[in-house]
Amino acid sequence: MDIHGARALVTGTSGGLGAVIARRLHAEGARVVLSGRRESALAALSGELGGAPYVVADLARHGEVVRLADEAGEVDLLVANAGLPANGDLVDLSVDDVVRDVDINVRATLVLVRLLLPGMLARGSGHVVVIGSLAGLAPTPRSSVYNAGKFALRGFAHALREEIRGSGVGVSLVSPTFVSGVGMWADTGQRAAHPEVSPERVAETCVRAVRRDRAEILVAPLLQRWGARASTLAPGPMQLLLRSSVVPPEAVEAQKSKK
Repeated sequence: MDIHGARALVTGTSGGLGAVIARRLHAEGARVVLSGRRESALAALSGELGGAPYVVADLARHGEVVRLADEAGEVDLLVANAGLPANGDLVDLSVDDVVRDVDINVRATLVLVRLLLPGMLARGSGHVVVIGSLAGLAPTPRSSVYNAGKFALRGFAHALREEIRGSGVGVSLVSPTFVSGVGMWADTGQRAAHPEVSPERVAETCVRAVRRDRAEILVAPLLQRWGARASTLAPGPMQLLLRSSVVPPEAVEAQKSKK
């Protein structure tokens, strides 16, 4: 798909990674529409991108997802990036925490794609990029709800890609490891036990996924990519290695303020 001139909706752009993706698409000539919860951040990014339109929306609310789809207009490219950390031992999370995490990390993406996809199919062109995670392949303790959401998105993206094969509309899953500099992991102030990737690399991968219509790209060093793939084949033995990737309690505490 040609990104230049495409109307591109990016969710979660009042946060770090979404803003970097929006800037990259803007540099490619896309007509970017911004969405997020914090109007001040959206307004600042809009000014930076030449007055890009934005929609303030809390995607935990069903009606807000519908309103976002309506106000975004005719979208050629959707980057479903909005998400919450959702980390912590399951028994330490309230039921409301679990519901909100699933609403934003899973339901909002599925509903938004459902609302925007018919227009793409009718035009015979378009692309959906779902921002996943290595956590969608490799489960770790203290991330059970987050893992559940990313596993769900991975299955959704691959199944949808097959559903609409041959329609002219592509679906790509971009799955990074821990992202440095900006975003919900960087906001914890912690360093991952494994190498991190830059948000610019994730944004560039989104562009490559759209241009080449890639089904899935793991954004991580080679050994991490191999480990994530191996965990889908041998989840039991791989848990011995994945335990080193567990989210530390300090990060869980720091992420609570992001909800």
